[in-house]
This record gives sequence, C-alpha cells and structure tokens, in this order.
Amino acid sequence: MRSYSTATAAYFASRSAFMGHVLVWLQARNRSSGAVETIGFWTGADHQDFVIRGQTRTYYGAGALLAMDPLRRQTGLKVRSQRISFSQVAPEVMMAVRGYDPRHAPVEVHRALFDPLTEQLIDEPHMILRGYLDKLKLPTPEKGKSGSITFEVATAGRALTKPVSRYRSDASLRARAPQDGFRKYASLADTVEVKWGR
Repeated sequence: MRSYSTATAAYFASRSAFMGHVLVWLQARNRSSGAVETIGFWTGADHQDFVIRGQTRTYYGAGALLAMDPLRRQTGLKVRSQRISFSQVAPEVMMAVRGYDPRHAPVEVHRALFDPLTEQLIDEPHMILRGYLDKLKLPTPEKGKSGSITFEVATAGRALTKPVSRYRSDASLRARAPQDGFRKYASLADTVEVKWGR
C-alpha cells in the first residue's frame, strides 16, 4: 500500500477536489563532456520549480509532456514498462534526446497535486514511478502531421537483470589489482570455444 505525507493524506481524507500533474525527471549523460545532466518536464502550462527531497528542480511545461499511459501497480520484482509521450516541437525535449545520451538513463516520475480553487500546490510531489529509459522512439512524421517522441521506461526491477559480465570484466579487476590478469579473456568466454586443459 502506498504511503503519503501527512498533508497529502489529510487532503485526501477531506475528499476535496484536486488537480494532478505528472512530472518526469531524466538524468542523462552530456554527449560532449560525459557529465551527468538533469532535465525535467511536466504537464503544466509553463515552466515551474518544484522542491523534491530538499532539492529545487526546474520542470519545463508548455506542452512538453503530451501523455502517459495509465500506471499499473503490482508487487514483486517483475520488470514493467511505462510509455510516456513528448512533443517534438519542444526545444527542451529535443535537447534531452539529441544533446544528451539518454540510453539507460535513470527516470523518476512524480505526481503533483494542486488545489483547483487556489491553484496552489497541496504538498511536495510524490513519486509514482522510478526506472530506466529502455527504449526511445523518434519517428519522422508525415508532411503536415504532428510528431511525438515516446519514452519506454522500465521499472527499477530492471537493475536486477543486468548480466554478471558488466560487473566482472578485466578492466574492473585491474582497477582493483593492476597485476591480476585472471579475467584477461573474460569478454571472449562466450565466443571462443576452448577445449578443457588447453
């Protein structure tokens, strides 16, 4: 069962109306410098700053985030996939896709609740999904039609499916012990057939 903060739980208990907005936070590598860059998008009308876990984040709006499939909640370690669609005309989205390297980038999705009368944020946005960017579709639309960019986010259970070879390479062993060549041919183990005793 999902737990909410005291302010959010009290607002839900009052059965008052609220407006919900989706916030997407992406951490990708800069293609030129290799540094980790962060960028956020939300379903609101304009750019806005949100404080999440004590950190102020800027989320870009104005149609940058078009749609998100309904969330499926379930327990266990099964890897689930979530699709999020963005506009191709938003310059911030194109920067995230073309300027950064978003492959396998960590993604956080939060939900911000607003009071519909005052349009004020009820409480700090709460997380509804954490995962990694699994697939990115950037099709070229036909002439006269609008295009969209689709992110497929795999849930955090994806981290448990990484093969062992990523952690046990010759380079990782030599970083710890430069003279140890035990894993010198580890990358060739599944491609070269070696008879026993040779």
